[in-house]
Amino acid sequence: MEDIFVARLMSSDVYTVGPDTLVEDAATAMLERDIGSVVVVNESNRICGILTGTDFVKIVSERKPKDQTPVSRYMTEDVVTGSAQDTIHEMAELMTDHGFQHVPIVDETEGVIGMLSTTDLTAYLSRQDRPTGLATGGEE
Repeated sequence: MEDIFVARLMSSDVYTVGPDTLVEDAATAMLERDIGSVVVVNESNRICGILTGTDFVKIVSERKPKDQTPVSRYMTEDVVTGSAQDTIHEMAELMTDHGFQHVPIVDETEGVIGMLSTTDLTAYLSRQDRPTGLATGGEE
C-alpha cells in the first residue's frame, strides 16, 4: 500500500469554537453536524484546545455543567496536532499510540486547516485493493 499524505484524507470543514463557547452550544453543534469533536481556537485561528465526545462523558459524569459553562473548562489543552504533509502511516501510529480518534491538522501560517479522524483512515483502508487469492463467502 502506498503511503499518502494527510492532506488527501483530512476533513477540511473543521468546526471551531472559541474558548468562551458554552459546552451546551458545543454539544448542540456536534449533534447537529454529526461530528465527534470541536477544535477550540483563538481569534487568530490558533489552536487552544479540543473538546471531544470523550470529554462530554467526563462532563456528564461530574454532573457539574451548568448554564454558562465555557468549553475552556473541559477542553484538552495540550493538543497533539499533525500537518498536511504527514503520512497516513505516521498519523495512524500517532493515533494508535495515544488512543486518539481525532487529530487537528494545522498549518504554521493558516492555523487549523483540517481534522483527521479514525473514520477517515478506515474509509481510506476500505477502498484499497484487497489482496488477490482470498476466498470470499467460503468459496474457493
